[in-house]
Amino acid sequence: MLNNKEFHSGFVAIIGRPNVGKSTLLNRIVGQKIAIMSDKAQTTRNKIQGVYTREDAQIVFIDTPGIHKPKHALGDFMVKTAYSALKGVDAVLVVVNANEKIGPGDLFVIDKVKDLNLPIFLLINKIDLCQSQDLLEIIDRYQQELDFTEIFPISAREGDNVDRMLESLLAIMPEGPQYYPADQVMDHPEYFVVSELIREKILHLTREEIPHSVAVQVHQMQRNEDDKVEVQATIIVERKSQKGIIIGAQGSMIKRIGQLARRDIEQLLGDKVYLDLWVKVQRDWRDRQSQLNDFGYQPDNY
Repeated sequence: MLNNKEFHSGFVAIIGRPNVGKSTLLNRIVGQKIAIMSDKAQTTRNKIQGVYTREDAQIVFIDTPGIHKPKHALGDFMVKTAYSALKGVDAVLVVVNANEKIGPGDLFVIDKVKDLNLPIFLLINKIDLCQSQDLLEIIDRYQQELDFTEIFPISAREGDNVDRMLESLLAIMPEGPQYYPADQVMDHPEYFVVSELIREKILHLTREEIPHSVAVQVHQMQRNEDDKVEVQATIIVERKSQKGIIIGAQGSMIKRIGQLARRDIEQLLGDKVYLDLWVKVQRDWRDRQSQLNDFGYQPDNY
């Protein structure tokens, strides 16, 4: 147990290959949606800090893009961003999928952390999707690769064992300051989360190459004369055909994106929202550093 007379704090990196549930875990820990979720691989592109605070302690969790083999400049940015999260942290959470056999991607992630002189926790996520009798075999297989500090089978979606994992992390946090106010749960400004919520709806509603070819820029958030928060945002795609898909027949797709995004943005802001969406073509933006910088994927964020 932590001594209530002392304050403990630290930073914890959440790392793993794409689509293992890192963002779902972060949202579960902080108690609200600050990182977007999708069944599409490589959903998370930026490093997102979520803040867990209680009276005697604070942990800043760093959610990272899934580690994968980059195919363009954006992918290179994402992987470097994930690696950068391992610098200056007090512990690392390696998240794997209980519903899939250990593969080259998992082994690659483990290889990246095995030489760190840090507590390394293994979180076997999505246990709600696998048979309980298979867990011992899964645990044994991962233990052959690394002597983890602790191993927790969890369900980030359902919350199983997440509190136990948090208690173990809190027990090893050093004495330190409170980095963020107690009511702050993320490090990014609201416009970043708003742009991510819009992008999340595109991920859910489109398929094939569209989700990976989309960026979202929020240009303006201000209160209008109707006392609504007016949000103006542009959806960027790489090709004219993709613009047609995003807009949809008679504007049906962009209307649906707007409806779903507005609902989440209103929940985030606690206010009524007017959302104005535009679609713009920027050819091959994922391989153009100047455009990556414009859209918030900047190397100096590593």
